[in-house]
Amino acid sequence: MSSRPMNPGGASRVRRRVLLGTAVLVVLVALAGLAAYLTRDGRSPSKALAVQPSSPTTPSTTPSTPRTQPRALAVPAKTHDPIVFGKAAAAALWSYDTRAYSRTELRTALRAWLTSEDRYADPASVDKVVPSAVLWKEMAANGQFATARVHEGHFPDSFTRALQADPGAISQAYIYAVTVSGKQSIAWKGSHAGGAESRTTTLAVQCRPHQPCALVGVMPSVAP
Repeated sequence: MSSRPMNPGGASRVRRRVLLGTAVLVVLVALAGLAAYLTRDGRSPSKALAVQPSSPTTPSTTPSTPRTQPRALAVPAKTHDPIVFGKAAAAALWSYDTRAYSRTELRTALRAWLTSEDRYADPASVDKVVPSAVLWKEMAANGQFATARVHEGHFPDSFTRALQADPGAISQAYIYAVTVSGKQSIAWKGSHAGGAESRTTTLAVQCRPHQPCALVGVMPSVAP
């Protein structure tokens, strides 16, 4: 029986998912494991970025805009604060406008939020928030669009405890867990009212000391 050749692209995607899964486990359970993984080549950890307190009073990252006006694609936030970046990224992930751009354009724009470090970036987790091609076509026929308003962002308790126990564990990848809550409102052409639902997600955000934050990926589950 002949063996089926390996798909290099598929292997790469699996590798990235494994890396993100490792980061998720470490972020939520024990950052010491991440330190061991990231320092396997013998590099010494550098100074860790200080944990900042929760920022529930930060204004929404999504400005108030008339619901009937087409919205432009969101561009990556330029900040060194993982919570501020996480809130902006969540707002971008929860927003779309079939009247203003294509599904491909939305997917490309969201991928631009990802870190340029391929060993950590998980584009597949970002792609999952984009509606399928079939669904997008149906949504576009109705001129459907969604706006997002972020209420709060914070470091999960498990992440904070692990980082306090071993601050140096994060000092190679500088990947932070950020849980964001808010509301997504959906409307379509010819309608003055639409649906709205609360949203909560946990993101993996990379914030190296000397460069703006970037998205690593969307966690598979929410960490409180």
